[in-house]
Amino acid sequence: MTAEEARVAFLEWLERERRAALLTVQAYSGDLAAFLGFLTQHLGGEPDLAALASLRQADLRAWLAEQAAAGAGNSTRARHLSALRSFFRFLTRRYGIDNPAPRLIATPRAKRPVPRALDTMQARAVTAETAALSDVAAWQARDVALFTLLYGCGLRIGEALALDVRDVPESQDVSLRVLGKGGKERIVPVLPAVREALAAWLALHPAAQPGSPLFVGARGRRLDPAVAQRKLRAFRRLHGLPEHTTPHALRHSFATHLLAGGADLRSIQDLLGHASLSTTQRYVAVDASRLLKVWRKSHPRA
Repeated sequence: MTAEEARVAFLEWLERERRAALLTVQAYSGDLAAFLGFLTQHLGGEPDLAALASLRQADLRAWLAEQAAAGAGNSTRARHLSALRSFFRFLTRRYGIDNPAPRLIATPRAKRPVPRALDTMQARAVTAETAALSDVAAWQARDVALFTLLYGCGLRIGEALALDVRDVPESQDVSLRVLGKGGKERIVPVLPAVREALAAWLALHPAAQPGSPLFVGARGRRLDPAVAQRKLRAFRRLHGLPEHTTPHALRHSFATHLLAGGADLRSIQDLLGHASLSTTQRYVAVDASRLLKVWRKSHPRA
């Protein structure tokens, strides 16, 4: 049996028995076809089941290296390797071929994208001017309060929308308790501008009871994140802001602007609720790129 015939059998099994999505089947088909094409060149002939059974880690590394040389990034090669592992698991079940090489190859680690923050003026525009998107005073105050909270406290949109009215700090309190990922609680300082925006919204809140959601929609239910996303999408189009102007970009802006102002990474980690400092360190790259742009624009020899 040729490797190509095994590939066709795998794809039929994937579609009919596993009922995989059409896009998944198509992606696996292309990935495995490219792999078998590589093997034909690498081994000097069309591979069969015996050739697949005898593949070594070195053969698979050569395949990944060829992909990298062709410009495939880590995430692309990781996806191709995932397709190959699924194929070899099928070969084990269907034909008794147990080759450990695909399992022993380390998965290429995809680089996490650098956070995309807004500059100071753009972030302030979002927090101050989004009221213009609505004709209803209550929703104007709600939107300003929400986006001011995201930027002023560095909250995730889910964390902000999970707050209840009782969670809003009293006038003499300067901190907010936030329940983050994994149920981890953290304390976040609340700026005067944030307290003022929240107070203005609570004065117009349609049902400001302690157990009520802090941010509600027109039907009085907890606000859906999609509503906030649509608001910012409309705002950025009206004001010509970059495409990455999203609720989460306000959290990125919070961290980036703190770092630019001299805050240390450990403090920013605590404020953001990151479990690992390596996650917070991504913001160093953001600030470094900003400084490089300033240098290139300003230095006479740049």
